[in-house]
Amino acid sequence: MELIVGGAYQGKTEYARRLFPDISWADGEHCSFEEPCQCQGILNFTAIWNGGWRQESLWRTGGILYQENPELVIVTDEIGCGIVPMDPFQREVREQTGRVCTALAGKASRVHRVICGIGTVIKG
Repeated sequence: MELIVGGAYQGKTEYARRLFPDISWADGEHCSFEEPCQCQGILNFTAIWNGGWRQESLWRTGGILYQENPELVIVTDEIGCGIVPMDPFQREVREQTGRVCTALAGKASRVHRVICGIGTVIKG
């Protein structure tokens, strides 16, 4: 598993597509619950919430992704550095998403951080 993380609009998708030109990508905003366990790469991982997934669904997916799809490439926004949302649900979304991404980074063979389109390997 590889994790590519960075702020919004920092060039993560382009970086991932350059690094892995031959894999098929799913979009977290429009994918089914099963798709992350079957695809080669997933873009917009944090957008899974916008697709109507419930919190426990993301936790379950995060818990089984490595087991079911150890070669998966995940591209995700770093959402914990901005303004804390006033809405309690959105705060919980941010917290749980951060915990899932932290767990995935712990299992990943490589973790990349992308800023201004420039990727740096921070693990592996």
